[in-house]
Amino acid sequence: MRKVLVFLVILSLGVLGLAQQSRLDVVLERGKLICGVNGGAPGFGYINEKTGTYEGFDVDFCKAVAAALFDDPNKVEYVALTAKVRFNAIQTGKVDVVFRNTTVTAGRDGSVGVDFLPVNFYDGQGVMVRKDLGVTSVFDLKGATVCTNQGTTTEKNWTDLDRAYNLGTKLITFEDFTRSFDGLLSGRCDAITTDKSGLVGWKAKAPNPDDLVILPETLSKEPLAGFTFQNDSKWRDALTWIVYATMQAEEFGITQDNLDEMLKSDNPGIRRFLGLEGTLGEGLGLPNDFVVRIIRHVGNYGEIYNRHLGPDSPFFIPREGSLNAPYTKGGLIYSPPFR
Repeated sequence: MRKVLVFLVILSLGVLGLAQQSRLDVVLERGKLICGVNGGAPGFGYINEKTGTYEGFDVDFCKAVAAALFDDPNKVEYVALTAKVRFNAIQTGKVDVVFRNTTVTAGRDGSVGVDFLPVNFYDGQGVMVRKDLGVTSVFDLKGATVCTNQGTTTEKNWTDLDRAYNLGTKLITFEDFTRSFDGLLSGRCDAITTDKSGLVGWKAKAPNPDDLVILPETLSKEPLAGFTFQNDSKWRDALTWIVYATMQAEEFGITQDNLDEMLKSDNPGIRRFLGLEGTLGEGLGLPNDFVVRIIRHVGNYGEIYNRHLGPDSPFFIPREGSLNAPYTKGGLIYSPPFR
């Protein structure tokens, strides 16, 4: 009798496992994506004051997912998340995926119950001060008050730096980085610290940007990536190759403007990539033309970058010569083969 009970328990667990639905199926049935973003990171995830809509580099990856799934980049519900609650939003199922300038670390990958997607921006921690403070290096900040936001690698990195160099700084943290920035402008904070890309955006938003200085040191490695549910390989695979598709499209030179012409290509690699041959999309639980949808509605990686962080944007972050350049130009933006 005991053996029969054990068998029934094992069988029931197996049935429950088979019945567990991937988030990919949930999103498709719902008809829209729920995407966690940063509501206050200029250039990456913020609300345009004129239009009232979400914009930014990370926001465009939410749009790329919606384009791939629904052929419509607007089928997204955005949820603004603070650094403190972003992982909980996935753990509780509040959102389907998060694209919110989040650093991949071993500790996070191992203990917070999420799986990371490919790195889509390589960053490093920096420090910004008011010019009238008269400092030229982070090592001039002994005894200073430094502000940042809670629940971030930034907070931990600064604590490590302070200990290593005996700086004796006072660290103040806020849940919303807007308060750190306001503290810098008001004089409550001598310095603020976050990813250098973020500092560029905040400086651009200042009433007098020339009054602020980003110090030269890069204090850490901050590879930024989206993340989603742990142990849902079907959903993670789809998201992973959606991100890679933007990178491969740039490598192939496929843009929003020349997409229709490229659809006539005889190049077998391009034809396979665009879903004209083979069933790569189908194998990922996506439409075979998912790449075409992404490029048509959102563009390739370079187009996304230039739209929000390029020389014509208010938040210019030079790409040439940086880690965010394509691997063919010395950077780390690289897609595995689509074959």
